[in-house]
Amino acid sequence: MDKMNLRRQLNAARASLSPDQLRANAIKTRETLLDQPWVQMAGLVACYWSAGVEPETHGLVFALWKHGATVMLPVLRDDNDLDWAVYDGPDTLAPGRHGIMEPVDTRRGVDAIRTAALVIVPALAVDRKTGVRLGRGGGSYDRALARVGPNVPTVALLHTGELIDDVPAEPHDQQVRFAMTPEGLTSLM
Repeated sequence: MDKMNLRRQLNAARASLSPDQLRANAIKTRETLLDQPWVQMAGLVACYWSAGVEPETHGLVFALWKHGATVMLPVLRDDNDLDWAVYDGPDTLAPGRHGIMEPVDTRRGVDAIRTAALVIVPALAVDRKTGVRLGRGGGSYDRALARVGPNVPTVALLHTGELIDDVPAEPHDQQVRFAMTPEGLTSLM
């Protein structure tokens, strides 16, 4: 299946999730991630502020911040690359491009992700054999992930059924080291 049709199929499945399912998935994901020692020890975390039916990160971002981590969230630039700014509580967010909430803090630049000890990214699917992630098609996270060091844990958050056997890959597509579903954390590399 090509990327466009796979995205269409995955988005339709996400649209069928109830608010209760989304909430339960978010709690399982947050608790499982926060139980990992390498998550607890990460002083600087790059994450994302979820929107719509993406795996929800609002509680995760808040919990990481409350536990003392510095959390950077993306700011979408005009060229669709990702700048980064520090989250300093729920009152420090404002709508950005496409209405997605972004920190109002000083922009740190596209290379700020290089300093993160943990990177948590959205994905529509991840290939269980290769770790290649399927995003929405803009390439923003592929560019960001290309800047992350090889030993930094990169985690894609997914819903049930989105860790699959065959994600079509192109040369620019980036891999993640872990996939997090409501069923648990899977190491991919």
